[in-house]
Amino acid sequence: MGRRAATRHRSRPHVEREAPKVRDLPKPRKNQSAAGGAIQWMFQWPYRAILALLIWARVRPWHLTLLALVLNIVTGALIIAGEWFAAGWALLAAGLCDVFDGSVARHYGQQKRSGAFMDSVFDRVSDAVLFACLFWALAEDGRQLDAALALFTLVISLSVSHIRAEAEAVGVQLTEGFFQRLERFIALIIGLVIPGAMTPILLILAVLGAVTVLQRGWSALVRA
Repeated sequence: MGRRAATRHRSRPHVEREAPKVRDLPKPRKNQSAAGGAIQWMFQWPYRAILALLIWARVRPWHLTLLALVLNIVTGALIIAGEWFAAGWALLAAGLCDVFDGSVARHYGQQKRSGAFMDSVFDRVSDAVLFACLFWALAEDGRQLDAALALFTLVISLSVSHIRAEAEAVGVQLTEGFFQRLERFIALIIGLVIPGAMTPILLILAVLGAVTVLQRGWSALVRA
């Protein structure tokens, strides 16, 4: 019996892994926000190439979700350490993981409620870590105005997400929003990698984030 099993095992043909064709993969989903359309158009081919690589490597959605959280924590640590340029690149890597976990899940047909829940919770934790570390670093440096703006932006970012969650709890689907997580990521990366850019970036985040809170709040009230 052992010999027959060994023979069957040896007789199995070796199957080569083939990467999916880049042109056959879907383009990125359009985000209903200020930069959503431009980002979708500019990065549709790099997006497809990276997605093909992840599928070929058999990366699973939860791998990317966990990696995004770890990279956001690393980003926060680098911000506190004063390594802002490195923090910007770490944040870019975290953002890519955050984008592709949903893309990989859709490819494998693994869009589960548990996965969406975990992704949403980790996103909120990541936002809290990033802006709390930024507040800490700016306050330690004596930049009181910038620290206050970072703290205000943290409250705004959590409020944008909370309004959507509360709206969906009463049956209202909210996807619109002028300045969402995509724009916050791009703006924060610019603020980290370009010296002297953080103050105007935080001001933009605070003002446009507040506009988005009002926009989503009004939309939810009208449609509820």
